[in-house]
Amino acid sequence: MIRYLTAGESHGPQLTGIIEGIPAGLPLSEDNIALHLARRQKGYGRGGRMAFEKDRAEISSGLRFGLTTGAPIAMQMPNRAYKKDDANWPKVMAKEGDGEDVDPITVPRPGHADLVGLQKYRYDDIRPVIERSSARETAMRVACCSIARLFLKHFGIEIGGHVTRIGSNGYEKPWDDVRQKVDPLMEQGAETIFRAADESPVRCLDGDLTQKMRDEIIVRRKEGSSLGGHWEVVVTGLPAGLGSFVHWDRKLEGQLAQAIMGTQAMKGVEIGLGFETGRRHGQVVHDEITYENDQYKRRTNRLGGFEGGITTGMPLIIRGVMKPIPTMLTPIKTVDIESKEETDTRYERSDVCALPRAVVVMESVIAPVLANAFLAKYGGDSISEIEERYKK
Repeated sequence: MIRYLTAGESHGPQLTGIIEGIPAGLPLSEDNIALHLARRQKGYGRGGRMAFEKDRAEISSGLRFGLTTGAPIAMQMPNRAYKKDDANWPKVMAKEGDGEDVDPITVPRPGHADLVGLQKYRYDDIRPVIERSSARETAMRVACCSIARLFLKHFGIEIGGHVTRIGSNGYEKPWDDVRQKVDPLMEQGAETIFRAADESPVRCLDGDLTQKMRDEIIVRRKEGSSLGGHWEVVVTGLPAGLGSFVHWDRKLEGQLAQAIMGTQAMKGVEIGLGFETGRRHGQVVHDEITYENDQYKRRTNRLGGFEGGITTGMPLIIRGVMKPIPTMLTPIKTVDIESKEETDTRYERSDVCALPRAVVVMESVIAPVLANAFLAKYGGDSISEIEERYKK
């Protein structure tokens, strides 16, 4: 089965990733990964770092003649700002006696991992928490997950996401209005959705809303504040029968929710109508079953492609919410961990609104989960073996 690990710090020399369980024989190049890394770096409201970080994952193992070997795939991603930010790095890597003139960071930001990370690991300096909990880590996560995503695409499974709300600006009728924009694109495969969304600086499929979202970002930037919002990711091409109802931890919906909630700044997830199902009666929630062309189908897809923790064969519709970034130019109140006195937060460089970039991360982190569910049903050690077992 597919699993991956990342290592590295925000201002360190590089990020490192290892992904294992990718079957042998999958065509793969660094350009396949670079596509989604470049997408992650785009989006209105991003911070200054994007001006000089051009992420590129360098594959160092698990690949031969452009095909995966079945062995672990290792990647490195140099932080190109490493020398420019060198003053930050010794605060993490300093050996005993080194860097004694470097002042520790003692002011935690509310809403960030700063204070709880320090309490857990008993640091006397917040910098190690800042370095590892930073969303910079998601660059390597996208790189690793892009390989699982490529595996899914080989079998006709596509993933695409878009933004539905930033701050107070979004769809007033979240389900019906979004479906009018997304469903026609979905018929051509989910990648059509992300390609259309990528044309917007905030990854929104509605032109009028795009401008309103940009305007609100401008307002909050001037105020020194930040913004979050809502997103949707669609998956097309998945067969019915992935996941299981027999144990709680094998329900595919739950596994997807864990991958999403395990990502920085995510505060909620729903499948299909999600929370809206609690405001409707049953006849306008459940999807009626039909039988056409020797296949079971659904007349609607309000439940987002799942029943009982198992895929129905309909497109997966996953939605979530991202909180505003806790790092803001205008300070809020906190407590200095040394003096225990109230003080203002310090500023760390960050985005005003990271949601347009985070959509790419959401597309990515669900890919290994779906790939493992696919492998559990149709798996093999090589692409050719899986092709023999899976006839779409």
